[in-house]
Formats: sequence, structure tokens, C-alpha cells
Amino acid sequence: MSDRPSPAPAPTKPYRLACDVHTHTLASRHAYSTLAENVQAAADAGLELLGSADHFGSMINPAGDLRSVQHLINCEIWPRSWHGVTLLRACEADIMDLAGHLYGWDNPITLGITGKKLSAPTTLKDYVFSRLDYVVASIHNNDPMLGAPIAATTQMYVNALEDPKVLILGHTGRAGVPFDVDEVLTVAKEKGKLIEINEHSLEGRHAGASHNHCLRIAERCAEMGVMVSTSTDAHLCNAIGQYRRVRELLEDFHFPEELIATRDAKTFLAVAKRAIGFAM
Repeated sequence: MSDRPSPAPAPTKPYRLACDVHTHTLASRHAYSTLAENVQAAADAGLELLGSADHFGSMINPAGDLRSVQHLINCEIWPRSWHGVTLLRACEADIMDLAGHLYGWDNPITLGITGKKLSAPTTLKDYVFSRLDYVVASIHNNDPMLGAPIAATTQMYVNALEDPKVLILGHTGRAGVPFDVDEVLTVAKEKGKLIEINEHSLEGRHAGASHNHCLRIAERCAEMGVMVSTSTDAHLCNAIGQYRRVRELLEDFHFPEELIATRDAKTFLAVAKRAIGFAM
């Protein structure tokens, strides 16, 4: 038997996270950077793909006015490639109630932003969603869900996943709404949709309250084979693509890299095509 010491284990290869698919611009009002600044920051960070997903909810549009969300309606003018970064058009839509309705579902509209009559009546939600590549569905005001039975909150998330434009459930670990994680993840897996691992949920005032919830959800995704998306939820351009806490969480239990949809642009786009039919 050789007396030579055993070789040291090879260092763990860092996770490749080349997409940031939930970020905000000035249009979200409590964010501080322009779209151009975010794209440049993504390029500087070596990202392949950026998803700009400004808020679509009552925090920026309490009156449900179409003119207040013009930034989402006109996003078709964005280039698909900018500074070498693939740019996708999205929004972060509020889950409004226990039925899983998304913001704008009950706002009928008949006029466009110029006041011209639309060819057919629609809702604010459908009008905006028709312009977008995908939607992140999140809870920001959890008052309607507080104290509700787990069965009801679980069905709420399931119903949100049923929306044909929703690709990602956003920051479920810090929403403050308990739900049956396994049941929601089962539906997400069946539909090929994504559970978000959110950097912003692991920092600052959110860190202590939500870290364990986020970790538990990520662990169950790994155990059940459910794909996740990573995002910074950046509200300032210097946060784009900065994944220190997300990396630490994923590395803590060796999350399977093949379950990370945002590891590169090709993978994310393939997932979006399968799940919601989006193709560039």
C-alpha cells in the first residue's frame, strides 16, 4: 500500500449564471437606472441575457390606467440584442388575491394610449401581456392572503402558474404566505415553469426573515427535479448579474446545475419555448 497522501478533492466549479431575468428600471419608480444602463451593466458582468421586468401592479398604477404602463406597451421597440446581450421583454405582475388573479385582470379597456378606440374590448392585463415575452408572477401585498388556509394559498399559486404568459413564480420565499411547497412545485414541473431564486430576497432587511424559506424551496426543487431561474431583482444597475448570495445558497447543498434555467441564454430560451411557447 502506498504511503502517499490521497489527493485533495478537486475544487467545486462555480455555478455559471449567465442570465438575469427579473430586473427593474426607472419605470418601476422605486428603481433608479435606465434600461440602457442595465443593459450595459449586464454586458459588463458578462451576461448573455437580460430580462427587464418592471412592476405591473397597484404600487405604480393604483388607478389601473393604461397610460401609466406605456413603458410596457411600447417595449416592442427594444432591440433584441444590445451590447451583445439578448434583451427580453417582461413584467413582474402582482398576484392580487386568493384566486390567483394577476393585476389588471378586472380592468376593462376600450381605448388605446392615444384615446383611439381599440378594435375589440380587452383587459389591462391581456393588453399588456400581449406585448411581452414572459411574466414573473409575485406577491407584494399579502394582506388578502393572511390567515388563509394552506389549501387556498396553494391553489392561488397553482392558478397563477396556469396563466399562459407566466413563466416564473417570483420570490415565493419572502412573500410571507405559507403554501404547500411540494404541490406547487409538482405543478411547476408538469408545466415546465420556473421557481425563482432571488438575490434580493437574501440581502438587507429580507435576509433573516426569508433565507430559510428560500433555502427550503430550493432544496425541494433539487429533490423533486424542478427547474429554477436565478435573478437579482435589481433596482439599480450595479446589482445586475451580482449573484453572491444566490451562489452561496446553491453551493450550500450542491444544487444540480442542470436544473438552473438561467445558466445560459440557450437553456433559458429553450425552457421559455417549451413552457409558454415564446420563441424569438
